[in-house]
Amino acid sequence: MLELDINDNNFLRQFEVSIDGKLAKVEYSLQERKIFLTKISIPENADDNFKDKFLTEIFEIIKEKKLRMMPTATEIKSFIKKNREYMELLPVGVRI
Repeated sequence: MLELDINDNNFLRQFEVSIDGKLAKVEYSLQERKIFLTKISIPENADDNFKDKFLTEIFEIIKEKKLRMMPTATEIKSFIKKNREYMELLPVGVRI
C-alpha cells in the first residue's frame, strides 16, 4: 500500500499531505497530552481508500507521540467505530 509523507504542521495545527497537487488535512488542537481531531478535509480527486490510509497513519503518529486523542469530527468518529483497534488511543473513560 502507498506510504504517505504526512507533515505535522505545528504552526497551522494540522496533519497534512499533498495528493495530486491538493492538500488533504486533519486539523487538531493540542491540550494537556490530548489531541482533539476537529476537522478532516480530503480533496475530491482522492481515491476511496485514501481517507482510511491517511487516518491510519495519523493515528500511528499520535501513538508514537504517546498522546490520547479526542475525535470531534464526525467522519473521524465513524472511522474509529469501524476500526475499533484505535479505541485504545482514547482517554480512559471516553466512549464514542
